[in-house]
Amino acid sequence: MRVIFSPEARTEFDDAVRYYDQQRQGLGDELRGEIRDFLPRLKRSPLTFPAERGDIRRLILARFPYKLLYSVETDHVYVIALAHRRRAPDYRVDRTG
Repeated sequence: MRVIFSPEARTEFDDAVRYYDQQRQGLGDELRGEIRDFLPRLKRSPLTFPAERGDIRRLILARFPYKLLYSVETDHVYVIALAHRRRAPDYRVDRTG
């Protein structure tokens, strides 16, 4: 199963990587790596992660304060947002893809 990032989620991802690289060189790459490490599991078993609201599920990152909000479609996983868990945690749930 493929994982597709929405344009908004891609922008949030790029912004987060840039932010963490400004904090410490290479930290953005560590965020990128953590997300990359979760993707095979998300592809293999997307329904394992809990529901956030309705059909929207969440994958909480271990090291960084983010969660991937996604929906499981017929032939792919659609990532709606890379949401910071401490900043307006619910506003992205209402996005549709």
